[in-house]
Amino acid sequence: MEQSESKTIISAQSKTNKTVSEAEEKKIVAQMSTVGIAGNVLLSAFKLIAGLAGSSGAMISDAVHSLSDVLATFIAMIGVRISKRGADADHQYGHEKFECISSEILAGILFVTGLGIGSVGVEKIIGGHYEDLTVPGMLPLIAAIVSIVSKEAMFWYTRACAKKIQSSAFMADAWHHRSDAFSSIGSLIGIVGARAGFPVLDPIASVVICLFILKVAVDIFRDAIKKLTDSACDDAYTEKVRDYIKGQEGVCGIDLLRTRIFGEKVYVDVEISVDADLSLREAHAIAERVHDGLEHNFSNIKHVMVHVNPYEKAA
Repeated sequence: MEQSESKTIISAQSKTNKTVSEAEEKKIVAQMSTVGIAGNVLLSAFKLIAGLAGSSGAMISDAVHSLSDVLATFIAMIGVRISKRGADADHQYGHEKFECISSEILAGILFVTGLGIGSVGVEKIIGGHYEDLTVPGMLPLIAAIVSIVSKEAMFWYTRACAKKIQSSAFMADAWHHRSDAFSSIGSLIGIVGARAGFPVLDPIASVVICLFILKVAVDIFRDAIKKLTDSACDDAYTEKVRDYIKGQEGVCGIDLLRTRIFGEKVYVDVEISVDADLSLREAHAIAERVHDGLEHNFSNIKHVMVHVNPYEKAA
């Protein structure tokens, strides 16, 4: 399962303006949170009832996974709200990294959920006596199909909104929905197999669900760590920045270019060469043009530090 989408939030943006206003962003976050929480509560309740009534361990595991999505959406919502706060005396560079922290918490919830689901399935498989396992009824089968359709729809909706507001926490939440859709596919296969005369397939499905969840958890955690440790932007993004700077009037060359990811934002440090015969005022004007142009044309660049070096013309 690919988890590069949250990285793309940083690497693929070089638009002229912020994609949404602050008011629209708050509205989108509120809508996503409402859809995620309400949808998961209803779906979890339906799957839990179906699993208990239809004697399906895989569906009960799936219900627990969906229930964890409710907590995940709450954490994503809180993380995004904190990250949008401006700089203050204690956080003079802003609060963007709080969103990465919420992504790490989401990954932890997913990991623990996956281990719990997997341990129950492994215990049933190792225990043997498969003939004593209860064959799931029709209700869990219906619940699995409903869950696949619902969670896939929630994945695409949350993914689109996360891209629009440039949020890795909600992108992680989107993949949480997708992992739930995959787990429901595992439930469906296990339930169908158990009803076809292979009851052991129901706990095996729980183990498969566990593996999907653990994979997503690790991917989300790794991406959050990257953004918390001031990693550089990818080569494609850095080249876009470099090409823009080179194209500015008065820039003779780039002596140094560094980028670092700060939550969902980017910091840029650049040393440019300008004509050594220019006055300080003229050199400063070039540096200001580079600074303002980068922050205006790359919506996720939060701050640019420009240092000017003298460029000596060849004799």
